Amino acid sequence: MLPSEKRAKRTERLQAYVTPEEFTLIMESSDRAGLSMSEFARRVCLGFRVESREDQQARRELLKVNADLGRLGGLLKQALVSGHKEQIYGLLHKIDQLQTSLKAKIRAL
Repeated sequence: MLPSEKRAKRTERLQAYVTPEEFTLIMESSDRAGLSMSEFARRVCLGFRVESREDQQARRELLKVNADLGRLGGLLKQALVSGHKEQIYGLLHKIDQLQTSLKAKIRAL
């Protein structure tokens, strides 16, 4: 969103000619993003990244998994105090690797 967007009234209109197939693809893209055609076109033309609803949902799911892994790691650390250190150290190492991988994938979205 541009800083001046709330203050300035939109009075200018853009018009573009597209094929019926292109129109369908653009409409589907705006629907996937959950935006009106006007807002979608404005964001794309101004160079903003437009995420689909699926991308937003995937990011939320990955964040939940990452949080679950963090909680699991905390529980395993508590279990270290009670013994079974060799097995728990192996699990902690795997959890650290998975969290690193998940964080990279979340940033890529």
